[in-house]
This record gives sequence, C-alpha cells and structure tokens, in this order.
Amino acid sequence: MTENPTRQPSAGQTRRRGAVLEEAILRAAVDELTESGFAGLTMDRVAARAGTNKNAIYRRWPNRLALGIAAYRQLATTVQPPDTGDLRSDVLELLRGANRHWSSPLGAILRELLSAAGGTSELLAQLQEQSSDAAAAPWLTVLGRAVARGEASPEALHPRVATVAVVLLRNEFVVRGAPTAPDDVLVEIVDEVYLPLVRRRDPAPN
Repeated sequence: MTENPTRQPSAGQTRRRGAVLEEAILRAAVDELTESGFAGLTMDRVAARAGTNKNAIYRRWPNRLALGIAAYRQLATTVQPPDTGDLRSDVLELLRGANRHWSSPLGAILRELLSAAGGTSELLAQLQEQSSDAAAAPWLTVLGRAVARGEASPEALHPRVATVAVVLLRNEFVVRGAPTAPDDVLVEIVDEVYLPLVRRRDPAPN
C-alpha cells in the first residue's frame, strides 16, 4: 500500500505504511471527530490532517461512517463499577454516569453515529459492541456482588438483563431525542423496572 504518489516524504522522513499509517489516520479522525463532530468529519480533512490521501483511507474504511465509528471506539473508555454495598445505590451511580456520558460532547457524537448507522446492521453492531460486551461488564459485576449479598437473583446474571437500565436510558436519547435525562427518570427506571426485574423472589407457597 502506498500513499499519494505526488506526496513526497520530507528529508529524513520515511513513507508510512501498514499499521503506522493506519494509526496516523485514526488519530487524525479522532481529532476531527472531537473538534467537529460526525457532521464535520470528512475524508478530505482527515487525509489532510494525517498527511496522506483519501485512497489510503478508503482502502481501510469504505466510507466516513465506518471511519467515524472506528474513531469513536478509540475514544470509548472502560467504566469502573461502583461498590457501595447496596444494589440500588450501585445501579443509580452507574446509570447517572451513563447519563453524564450521553449528555456530554462525546455522547453527542455517539448519538450522531447511531443515527447515521440507521439500519446498517453491521456498523450498528460495531457501535453497540460497547453495550453488549465491555459496557455489560460493570453491570454484571454489580449484579454479581448483589447476588452474593442476597439482593438479586442468580438468574439476573445475564448481559441482556444486566443492561436493561442503560438500554432504557439510551432510548431516552436515541428515540425521544432528549439532550439529557432528568434524575427522576433514572430513579423511575431503577425502582420501577430494574430492581423488580433482578430482585430475588421468594418461592411461591405450597
């Protein structure tokens, strides 16, 4: 793979290839995404910032949405699960953290990408890997501790069950278009949906 044949390396500079060039493109895309959002992300601007040409980008990412998703995934961080000793407090803290993220500039980029992905299942799956894998981990950790304390049913330890609260919160942003979710909505999600779903139930009397 080569860069623009008309672009000559400066003195002492070698032509970048492979992983080195890919890293430079991703770094440039991350910078463009954080500065201008997905709406302002263009292949031309990324190419100029990375010091390469659009062909080098298209060989790796077929369109700007795929590039935007790859750049966003570089920005995504791992959430550390709270450990207050109480399931309700832990869940509220996790949900409030998610609400802050979705309300932040980075969350706005994520909402733009989800909207742009629309029905493109493959790209949507790449975005939602954070929800189904890495983002499920803190919820499963919190639930695991709750199960050990007798606050939740062992059957709740399933990624789909564990992430119900954050999925409902995501709907507030993606479906309803809310810029942020009021705290009483978070409390309602926890008290009316999440805790009844995961709470240990006593066996039915004979």
